[in-house]
Amino acid sequence: MQQYIGVKLVNAEPQKAKKDCGTHNSDDGYRVRYADGYESWSPRDVFDRAYLPLEVNTNLKTDAPSISQGMVDSFIQSVDIQTMGDKCTVVRAVLRNGFEIVESSACVSAENYDENLGAKICLKKIKDKIWFLLGFLLQTAVHGIDLPLPGGGNLT
Repeated sequence: MQQYIGVKLVNAEPQKAKKDCGTHNSDDGYRVRYADGYESWSPRDVFDRAYLPLEVNTNLKTDAPSISQGMVDSFIQSVDIQTMGDKCTVVRAVLRNGFEIVESSACVSAENYDENLGAKICLKKIKDKIWFLLGFLLQTAVHGIDLPLPGGGNLT
């Protein structure tokens, strides 16, 4: 059997399980409404592993789904900073989903090296990549993976 990956945009709210469900080990979960109006209930741990909550990006002029700085910042689970040689900073960020991004920054002269400045530069590059990746994820959730091309046709 072939494996698939899926991403959806849903509306959800915390809700206790109905006692007559009989299939849930926990009362904590979410009532979920899909784009077609279908509603279901999902256990909290299952829901939290599958969905990233959207935050309003107050810098935009739209109420359409978007990525916020808070979402980008909170997607970084841990950061490791290391100096290599006498003028290079390497930063490894582990994201919430286990994905890792590594960036480096270096200066010309060892006398001008500052690990904190190098780490700041690397973290900006990492956050720029997270904006890109979360934007891709959101685009897929909102529009799916098989959009019509201008002038007709599809990519597949």
